[in-house]
Amino acid sequence: MENLRYPIGKPNIPKEISDRNIKEWIEIIELFPRKLKKLVSNLSDDQLNTKYRNEGWTIRQVVHHCADSHHNSYTRFKWTLTENKPIIKTYYEDRWAELKDSKDGPIGLSINSLIALHDKWVYFLKLLTFEDLDKYFIHPEGNEIVTLKENIGIYAWHCNHHYAHIEHLIKRKNW
Repeated sequence: MENLRYPIGKPNIPKEISDRNIKEWIEIIELFPRKLKKLVSNLSDDQLNTKYRNEGWTIRQVVHHCADSHHNSYTRFKWTLTENKPIIKTYYEDRWAELKDSKDGPIGLSINSLIALHDKWVYFLKLLTFEDLDKYFIHPEGNEIVTLKENIGIYAWHCNHHYAHIEHLIKRKNW
């Protein structure tokens, strides 16, 4: 069950984040939308409405979740660079995934959104300085401090994590 929930394991962000880490993570973020589009482009509605695990989301919900989550992350980067140690707003991703647009909406809407967002986000990320990357926001759950460089790693993991959910289901189902 844990392998289905975390097919690539939980995030493992190093304490010392190198320039190489940042470049690799940005590349993952850059390539993700088009890789995802290719992965899901030939799936039928029935396949898109298949859960990747019991009590998990459907492929359709995962795709829409990625768009929602990545939009929120992009906003968190902007807040962190324009405010002093902002306390971010969290959201109930499980409730968002249950909204009609996530459960029934065409995935092309979120794929197109991800492509545009990631193109803009990657352009933005490549402009950040070391000083920018050390800035942080405060996550209200536990008052956790998250630096922008850590958040790049978290979202590179997030891309790979949800890609693996879908890819592993496709392999298991032999689609």
